Amino acid sequence: MSMPSFPLLQTIDDPADLRRLTRADLQTLATELRGFMLESVSRTGGHLSSNLGTVELTLALHHVFDTPHDRLIWDVGHQTYAHKILTGRRERMHTLRQLDGISGFPQRTESAYDAFGTAHSSTSISAALGMAMVAKRQGEKRHAVAVIGDGAMSAGMAFEALNNAGVADCNLLVILNDNDMSISPPVGALNRYLAQLMSGQFYAAAKNVGKTVLGPMPPLLEFAKRLEQQAKGMVVPATLFEKFGFNYIGPIDGHDLDSLIPTLENIKSLTGPQFLHVVTKKGQGYKLAETDPVAYHGPGQFDPAVGLVKGSAAPRLSFTQVFGQWLCDMAAQDARLVGITPAMREGSGMVEFEKRFPERYYDVGIAEQHAVTFAAGMACEGAKPVLAIYSTFLQRGYDQLIHDVALQNLPVVFALDRAGLVGADGATHAGAYDIAFLRCIPNMSLACPADERECRQLLSSAFEQNHPVAVRYPRGSGAGVVPLDGLDSLPFGKGEIRREHKATPPAKAPRIAILAFGSLLYPALEAAEALDASVLNMRWVKPLDEALLRTIAERHDALVTLEEGCVMGGAGSAVTEALNAAGIVRPVLQLGLPDQFIGHGDPARLLALQGLDAAGIGAAIAARFPAHGAA
Repeated sequence: MSMPSFPLLQTIDDPADLRRLTRADLQTLATELRGFMLESVSRTGGHLSSNLGTVELTLALHHVFDTPHDRLIWDVGHQTYAHKILTGRRERMHTLRQLDGISGFPQRTESAYDAFGTAHSSTSISAALGMAMVAKRQGEKRHAVAVIGDGAMSAGMAFEALNNAGVADCNLLVILNDNDMSISPPVGALNRYLAQLMSGQFYAAAKNVGKTVLGPMPPLLEFAKRLEQQAKGMVVPATLFEKFGFNYIGPIDGHDLDSLIPTLENIKSLTGPQFLHVVTKKGQGYKLAETDPVAYHGPGQFDPAVGLVKGSAAPRLSFTQVFGQWLCDMAAQDARLVGITPAMREGSGMVEFEKRFPERYYDVGIAEQHAVTFAAGMACEGAKPVLAIYSTFLQRGYDQLIHDVALQNLPVVFALDRAGLVGADGATHAGAYDIAFLRCIPNMSLACPADERECRQLLSSAFEQNHPVAVRYPRGSGAGVVPLDGLDSLPFGKGEIRREHKATPPAKAPRIAILAFGSLLYPALEAAEALDASVLNMRWVKPLDEALLRTIAERHDALVTLEEGCVMGGAGSAVTEALNAAGIVRPVLQLGLPDQFIGHGDPARLLALQGLDAAGIGAAIAARFPAHGAA
């Protein structure tokens, strides 16, 4: 089926083209842009609700500011599809989030218009401030604009940047895209404040304030006076952001180009830190997404005329679902359990837990550092916190993990979702480093379940301990091993032999044992059949099962370690360290993720490209030990 025609959009190859358009043409372009985006994302999958909500804002920014000379920095960056379409990437949108295609987030290597690479939240103000200060030092007349959502404003880093920027003498504009939307429902005092601004008369007034104030284009002083009286004056006498040293403007309707464009043009002539508050609606223009923006936050392929349809076939349980079920079952058994998430209720599988145990569910907002220390404080008082957090996001709480949890040896369970490669979200979301950065911390333990059943069992093992333990598991489903109903645990720090070599190897060929950490156990078993190699399911990176390691090293001539994490400092390194400490000399082939960032694409294809499928494992072993022929 061919893409519908979008005649005006087809004439826009860069922002300079849309700067020549009339206001009426821009409105037509907004309609076409929204339609093109809906058709495109329905074919590729990707973020939808957030992108539908920023169409007019994107048009207005590129129309008013001289991008890429003026720097436009998007927080998180999952709302930049309109930006990409308008900056020369329209014809590549069909490759979105696919191998060798364009990224779902801004990337400096992809376009000069992507001033700063993003994908994690709350970085935009800091980056924009840095750019604005350099422009000032170099004497360049350049604006830096940061667009940040209300969900991302809950992070401490955003406020650290505001605190610094408010006393800076530079041309910085911070735009708060207030759509009451993070991936999970936003929480906290700031969100309640913003919700008041959006409610009732305030939102109604915001829709008209740009027209009433700016319609006749009064002089700048009169503009500022009337804007303060009609917008911020009716909300509170002095806003939170003014206390930080910003000139606060708004709220205005983020879907009204007749408000956005004159307001931005006037702000462009001001100096010093400016703060513009725009109110938008997630899913704007597509009723299904407006009604259920969470479901349409990151959909796969779908028919826009029909919307999302749940498949009739029951899919395999994902690791995330296994965690969510375990969390509810363990909470029912142990009243000490509390569940914590940094604004990822849906992504981490905690929706049912919140429903069943609302008094023991804590969403702390996009604040990973706070989440870790909050868990530590609860553990000090006898609670048993389970912090559900993506591997890539735990990196943000690393100092707190060391000093507030591990140093005090507190019993916090870290449920690390999205360990390893994640597919379409790419390098920014890959959990490639947790094995390396966790195993070096005293008092920490780390488990790597091979499948769904072991995931549930090892979560129970972790919960039984009286010290911090992390359980890492990948995105999506695994081998399809159905979890057991009970809450039985597996032995702490113990692995198992899953396959032993059966025949005497050919002359001069070494007896090989593959030590698998995590879900790569299954391709290891497949490769081992061709090689007649032994396979160990190690389960624990720390403590490493050294007794099993010594036994297997004595019975084999060479070892192969296998992990879906970085090789440098990873589980393979733990094995070589243990062998060296025991005075055992064996050649060790370490297989895992290389010392490079791995982009977006189909997860299975990405693993194959890294040689971490059965064929790649066999090929790597044959290359390292060429005398070892196939059985």
